[in-house]
Amino acid sequence: MKHVLALDQGTTSSRAIVFDHRGRIAGSAQFEFAQHFPKPGWVEHEPEDLWATTRRAVLGAMRAAGISRRDIAAIGITNQRETTIVWDRKTGRPVHRAIVWQDRRTASRCAELRAAGHSRTVQRRTGLVLDPYFSGTKVAWLLDHVKGARGRAADGRLAFGTVDTWLLWKLTGGRVHATDATNASRTLLANLRSGDWDGVMLKLLDVPRAILPEIRDSSGAFGEVTAMPGLRGVPVCGIAGDQHAALFGQACFEAGMAKNTYGTGCFMLMHTGEEPVLSRNRLLTTPAWRIGGRTEYALEGSVFIGGAVVQWLRDGLGLVRKSSDIEGLARKVGDNGGVYLVPAFTGLGAPHWDASARGLIAGITRGTSAAHLARAALESIALQVGDLIAAMEDDSGIPLAELRVDGGASVNALLMQFQADLLGSPVVRPRIVETTALGAAYLAGLSAGVWHSRGEIASLWRRDRVFKPRTTG
Repeated sequence: MKHVLALDQGTTSSRAIVFDHRGRIAGSAQFEFAQHFPKPGWVEHEPEDLWATTRRAVLGAMRAAGISRRDIAAIGITNQRETTIVWDRKTGRPVHRAIVWQDRRTASRCAELRAAGHSRTVQRRTGLVLDPYFSGTKVAWLLDHVKGARGRAADGRLAFGTVDTWLLWKLTGGRVHATDATNASRTLLANLRSGDWDGVMLKLLDVPRAILPEIRDSSGAFGEVTAMPGLRGVPVCGIAGDQHAALFGQACFEAGMAKNTYGTGCFMLMHTGEEPVLSRNRLLTTPAWRIGGRTEYALEGSVFIGGAVVQWLRDGLGLVRKSSDIEGLARKVGDNGGVYLVPAFTGLGAPHWDASARGLIAGITRGTSAAHLARAALESIALQVGDLIAAMEDDSGIPLAELRVDGGASVNALLMQFQADLLGSPVVRPRIVETTALGAAYLAGLSAGVWHSRGEIASLWRRDRVFKPRTTG
């Protein structure tokens, strides 16, 4: 029975998980790496740290599973998406640290482009909004601020990639410079409908085509590993950005199916079918994945502060010792006591996109307790997700049948029940909540023949618990 190895390269750690043919975890390993903050609003990673921790995780996961490369049918890669790396094609050395998706250094450039009236063009061509979140302005910044980089890029001596492309380059010993449709869609440089690099956007952001990777399907042959003896010859057969992989791992294969990941922030994707839906509510339009040359699309909304509001109650206010204690504290009261919390600590994400917004607590009285604040914090997560669902239903015209959930905060039963009550739709938690890595494994295994159809994959998805909406009098 062949296994599939999923590489899940995230913002704070690199993980590797071995899945068997039933989609069950056979072994895993995870290693954190350093975060760099050279200036306020700047966030960087050392690209070699991403590679080194990924290699360590692979070896650890294989040891934990008790397997060798002969037992691995394929490798799937999933990754933090917009993080930007530029390196020398000949030496393989990065010209600068990676600029992380959280980095805001190009905010003024995005503001200039908005002021010049380019917002509508950007949405129509890419499905995105003009924001430093995405890779395009990060690439331009690197070319303009690293000595000699722009000339070397124009001559084809430099390569650009998001983290998936960097790992693929390293795994294949520099033989393959490619990405998939989902990661390409997060750069501000790819055309939403053609799936190829967009000449208008390249000119607008001043990024030379010679630096760009080839865009391929999310499930298909990318190349064989040469750089790790323990994996030599194993094919890389699937790549997708983390949220797209999670949508696939949740088996959201039909229009109207949606998943939400409750992590530090919240990331919601709704499958909308084979035609892109441009949002009237400032959501993102994105490829869900591309398989067999056919692109399926999704609407996406991001909440900046989700589970992080619980971390703030723990670290900032000292209301709980552990994040897991928040549910017990919130259950000490029957409701929020009229207290509402808006966790706009770093502004508001979709559908508001208000970078200047700041946090707010309203409704405090002498009777307000720590339990009321805890309950209001949990409810703030669900209320923000509710905003996204309302916007998605309005944009797509598709009512939500159920919400599939994953991520660390999805284990909080009080939060999940409140979410179901608020949406008026079932909230469904799967048995395997590592859906990002699972999705990457499914995409790779589908190409390698471990699984033969999406129907087979959907049959492996199992509910852990369903939170049904309660009617109120």
